[in-house]
Amino acid sequence: MAGELSLLFLLLLCGRTISEVQPLHQPPSDALDFGFVPAKTYDTSAYHEPGAIGILFRIVHAFLYLVQPNYFPQDLIKKLAQQSFGSKPGDYQKPENVVLTLQAVYYEIGFIVCSAVGILFVLLLPLVGLCFCMCRCCDNCGGEMHQRQKKNADCQRGCFATVLFVATLLISVGVLFAYVANQHLTSQVRGAKKLMNSNFKDLRTFLTDTPAQIDYLVSQYNTTKKKALSDLNNVGPTLGSRVQEQLAREVRPALDAALTIAGAIRETKEALENVSVSVEVLQEGTERLHGNLTEVKGHLINTLNDSACTAAQAASTCNIIRNSLNQLDINANFSKLPGVSSQLAKVNEVLKIDLSSLVQKGYAAFNNTPDLVLDQTKNILADIKNILEAVGSNITAFTKMLPIQKVLADFTIYLTQGEAYVQDHFPLVEQYDFYRWLGCLILCCMVILILVFYYLGLLCGTCGYDKNATPTTRGCISNTGGNFLMAGVGFSFLFSWALMLIVMITFITGGNVEKLICEPFEDKTLFKILDTPYLLNRHWKHYLSGIILKNPDIDLTFEKVYSDCKENKGIYPTLQLENIFNIHDILNVSMYAEDVSLKIKHINVNLSNIVLLDEIGKKNLLDFSASGINEINFAAYLTEINKSVTKVDLLSFANDLEARADQLPKGALENALKGHANNIRMIHSQQVVPLEQAMKYVRARSTLNQSIRLLQKLSSELSGKVKNVIGAVDSAQHIINNNASSVIVQETKKYMNTIIGYFQQYAEWVKESITMEVATCKPIANVIDTAVDIFLCSYITDSLNAFWFGLGGCSLFLIPAIICAVKLAKFYRRMDTEDVYDDVESMPMKNLENGNNGYHKEHLYGIHNPIMTSSVEQW
Repeated sequence: MAGELSLLFLLLLCGRTISEVQPLHQPPSDALDFGFVPAKTYDTSAYHEPGAIGILFRIVHAFLYLVQPNYFPQDLIKKLAQQSFGSKPGDYQKPENVVLTLQAVYYEIGFIVCSAVGILFVLLLPLVGLCFCMCRCCDNCGGEMHQRQKKNADCQRGCFATVLFVATLLISVGVLFAYVANQHLTSQVRGAKKLMNSNFKDLRTFLTDTPAQIDYLVSQYNTTKKKALSDLNNVGPTLGSRVQEQLAREVRPALDAALTIAGAIRETKEALENVSVSVEVLQEGTERLHGNLTEVKGHLINTLNDSACTAAQAASTCNIIRNSLNQLDINANFSKLPGVSSQLAKVNEVLKIDLSSLVQKGYAAFNNTPDLVLDQTKNILADIKNILEAVGSNITAFTKMLPIQKVLADFTIYLTQGEAYVQDHFPLVEQYDFYRWLGCLILCCMVILILVFYYLGLLCGTCGYDKNATPTTRGCISNTGGNFLMAGVGFSFLFSWALMLIVMITFITGGNVEKLICEPFEDKTLFKILDTPYLLNRHWKHYLSGIILKNPDIDLTFEKVYSDCKENKGIYPTLQLENIFNIHDILNVSMYAEDVSLKIKHINVNLSNIVLLDEIGKKNLLDFSASGINEINFAAYLTEINKSVTKVDLLSFANDLEARADQLPKGALENALKGHANNIRMIHSQQVVPLEQAMKYVRARSTLNQSIRLLQKLSSELSGKVKNVIGAVDSAQHIINNNASSVIVQETKKYMNTIIGYFQQYAEWVKESITMEVATCKPIANVIDTAVDIFLCSYITDSLNAFWFGLGGCSLFLIPAIICAVKLAKFYRRMDTEDVYDDVESMPMKNLENGNNGYHKEHLYGIHNPIMTSSVEQW
């Protein structure tokens, strides 16, 4: 056993170390695809469906439960196994042994009672048969050939015939059960060869496929190694990007702020240019408008000075018009606004230096970090690659050291020898089974012979019976039926005790096997017995671990091994082989991780060549902040912008002037005023509207408003923003120059832990594969199930129990059959004498004439007896 299991230990050595490795930590890493372990398919189906005969088996199980309803005596079995009966004189008289004996008797009381009944049957029935035969030879016990006539004779005959027929039917059912059980056992034994071959095939598959699975696990280390080497070869895009990402938290905001200032400089220039152009346009337009309005106002004054306005009807109207002439003037005066030419000149001077280009150079230098990291870590990474290569080399070297092929060859030889032994001796098993089948068939034939006599007796007796015939004149067929019944009785006495003896032996054997082996095996109670500490070996706590692992203190139980194999788990965790083989020191990933960490400490990357923003760029920022934008009088601009172009709406003024002209008397004054109203409308349409549209006055005002407000906001924040940008750039540059190495080491550790995470994935995959996929021990559970559950219990025990159950029923029902057959034969057989009755008194009378106790023997004289005939007819 230990030699055979050694192979199973050695097949799984490669999985232990990796499954025990504890990485530095477990950072999230890319999931690796290790594929699927080559699957093994087992053909054996360790399950037996008895079919229709299963109903009979369940009936037998129910009967055994009635005979033995007690639970499996675990404690009793344990104590009995631990006691040494008979090893010393007086052991049986020990109190504890006496108690155990009484407990065993109590548990077996059902079997003992049934066995006692069987023994009485075996002993008494032949004795009763012998006495019965001797009595009949002395014309007693129904041996006399005379039948006394009774009024209920027909009723008795019918009852006896019915009971005998029912008993015969029950015996027939019993012998049918026995025959079917006998045939079932033979057919299952013949089919067992296929089942055994299937088990051997599965064991061979287990041996041949397991090394391939182990090789697959070892080969998948290359998947991990390739992924790790790929990350190392791409250290620039990977590790450099991580370093860059850490530094970018400070660098990118600083450069982005500088780039924002560069954009603000261009926006400032555009705003200043817009202000300058807009002011010039507005100044020119308003000056021309002011001149035209002044001219119109002068003409109106001249008209109002006419003598016609002095008339009483026009004086008041002219005064009103004269008083409103001061409204004809411009409202917004852009000529007084200060210019922005000096600020625009300074901004243009600042723009001579392309700050955006300088910032982009800083971006480019910072984005070159991965290349700098790659160039400065080549030597260190080469050493780390060598370490990773060493892991694979050690795994390969260790697997080559294992004598797997030799152990496989040895175990294959054992398996081949075992299979050959089974194949050679199975014909002998079939031959012995044939003898058993033949013996059981003979027993069934004994019962069938008795049944034949009973059925023939019932058939001939019933068909040949003539109720008009007297006992002495019964026909041949009826007489033959009675003789058949008596022959059946004779054979019953001859065979019944032998049948019961066979029944009793098979009952005790099969019943106890079912109760003590099959049922506890099904609910795994039997394994609990075997797992009892110090039971199978008084010096070992756990017998199985002592045999397999050479350490009886390890908690390895039969129940756990069987359950795990039943679930098709791997044999490595099932048998706890880690207690034998510990290759942690050889394949300790933590050890290699420490070597990698030592290499990482020597990484020193210098990023001082990265310049985010040179002094020219910083001076440019300072020049922009000193451009004088904050000196612009934004309040004056906003005040004028918010004013209307004229003090009054010219169209409204013209309409009002024309309406007042209509109030004047018809004449030159009215016409002159209406002409001036038309001139005002013309100024509005030809100067104001074109000024707003052609010169885009409204848009200019809007643009000027936005530009002024933009400059006002920028001027309030400019100085502080420039200082913040320069401070952020200097801070980021300081981090790059002084703290980049620590960031690189920190990120390199994380990066290498990610690589080690690949090995952790491999370790977890190997652990899971060894547990659930590699060397799955389903064939071992199948062998146990085949040997115990199927062959011993389902094939042999169930069939044996069904056989004795059927045959036992036959033996028991032979007793009422014997009684009824003896009684019924009296009504079918031809009697030598018969009772004589008086026709008048209808009472039996003695026939003293023949001196034979009143029996009349007409056949001795050949005289017909009309009195007897009439009497019988009356009865």
